[in-house]
Amino acid sequence: MNLKNLAKIVDDAALNAKPISQLSLNNQFSEKEAYEIQANSIARRYNRGEKLVGVKLGFTSKAKMEQMGVHDMIWGRLTDGMLIGQNSSLLLEKMIHPRAEPEICFLVKKEISKEIPLSEIKEYIYGVAGAIEVIDSRYENFKFSLEDVIADNCSSAGFVIGKWHNVDTPLEDLKMDLIINDEVVQSGSSNAILGNPWESVVAASRLCSKYDQVIRSGSYIMAGAATSAVYLEKNQIVKVEVATLGSVQFSIQ
Repeated sequence: MNLKNLAKIVDDAALNAKPISQLSLNNQFSEKEAYEIQANSIARRYNRGEKLVGVKLGFTSKAKMEQMGVHDMIWGRLTDGMLIGQNSSLLLEKMIHPRAEPEICFLVKKEISKEIPLSEIKEYIYGVAGAIEVIDSRYENFKFSLEDVIADNCSSAGFVIGKWHNVDTPLEDLKMDLIINDEVVQSGSSNAILGNPWESVVAASRLCSKYDQVIRSGSYIMAGAATSAVYLEKNQIVKVEVATLGSVQFSIQ
């Protein structure tokens, strides 16, 4: 088994919007090796000119874990090629089977290279914002094992960030709505993100330090979904509203 070859398979699938069979069906690899596949896959993006701009947490809500049938928190890398501008459009043909979910994003002020306790975490963050993540597993039928999804960069496909707010803005129990074409399709609370979205930043510091990934100043941390994700289709306007943090949106063409 060649981990770089497996990385090429998942990267080609994302690049060409062509679904693939689960890697684990014909290859046995550990969680650690799955992160090596992820790193090699993202390195191919770097070679094409993309830059690392942050990290994302996965499976931080009970709804998400139930939807995906897994019980472990995971993390992936975000590149500038995944950033979708506020009020801009995303071409459906560049995706396989995309879904959207409401999130909260953090902007890093100071480099994070070790696990940071909750009591100190705000010292490392500049601001907070409502956000949308677009996930798009490269596996057929959106089915995968824990190792598969880690290798596939935790299904990362795109993200949209709203207006930045002061780091002291309260994040407890904020109503979060996912709205498609003016209809609320999912509604939840920010407390669904590990009970407190700040815990997601703590988790990011722990997980990234475990795998020697430094979170640099100016990076984004996507905290994880507050609700289940919803499939996207053409001609949709996708919007997330977060109490006190405002709204963020994009469209599907």
